[in-house]
Amino acid sequence: MKWSQEAETAVQKVPFFVRKKVRARVEAEALKQNKKLITLAEIHAAQKRFMTGMQAEIKGYRLETCFGPSGCPHAVAPAQGLAEQIETLLQDADFLGFLFSKGIKEPKFHHEFRVTLADCPNACSQPQIKDMGIIAARRPGPADPPCSTCNACVESCREAAIRIDTNVPTPVIDMQRCLACGQCIAACPTGTLTTAAEGYRIQLGGKLGRHPRLARELPGIYDVATTLEIVHACIGFYKTRSLGERFGAVLDSEAFERLIGQFEPKAL
Repeated sequence: MKWSQEAETAVQKVPFFVRKKVRARVEAEALKQNKKLITLAEIHAAQKRFMTGMQAEIKGYRLETCFGPSGCPHAVAPAQGLAEQIETLLQDADFLGFLFSKGIKEPKFHHEFRVTLADCPNACSQPQIKDMGIIAARRPGPADPPCSTCNACVESCREAAIRIDTNVPTPVIDMQRCLACGQCIAACPTGTLTTAAEGYRIQLGGKLGRHPRLARELPGIYDVATTLEIVHACIGFYKTRSLGERFGAVLDSEAFERLIGQFEPKAL
């Protein structure tokens, strides 16, 4: 669908992380009216309908996923089934009722508890700025087949976390740099690198707004069962401590450290 220059200029002022959704909403509403050109009039009309209909879309939480399951080449391990289980936990928490109980009579999108699932460290779903960010992870480790020193793993690693040392039988991995994307494992032709741990990295307390904050990451990689336990614990903590603020506003260092001690990761 074509956009006028004025409409393109206007949509570029929308924050980048929701711009795609805004464009899709405007185009969908224009198609319903058989319009083939998006102008400022269509943008203003869509904005008005969105503001007046916002309450109908508010459910107290927001669960987002990236596009890994649809064929992303970078997907570590598509979170099949995990999203549905998290959705159940969020539904059972009755966030909308919780917000009403705190005196928020007309909840807006910024009041919602936000959880996002990313299928690789590229993090298209932006876990760093959500209440809870869950990132699929596959950490490499050495296997028995000897290294051929082909450098395939080194070339595949965008973090420069791997080097070949001819004095040792396997590639040397800098775990401080490694993001557990699993690309080196897929690139290794000899099977010298294998999966040492697979699961999810978990980031907590990210938010934008007047006082933005990047999420803090729990150390290690967690399996599905533990990931769900952490989600449940975070929901409980949020409902106990929050008056309607974002999770990051109430997740202090003491609570964060308590979470670290409460759950055992698969690997650090």
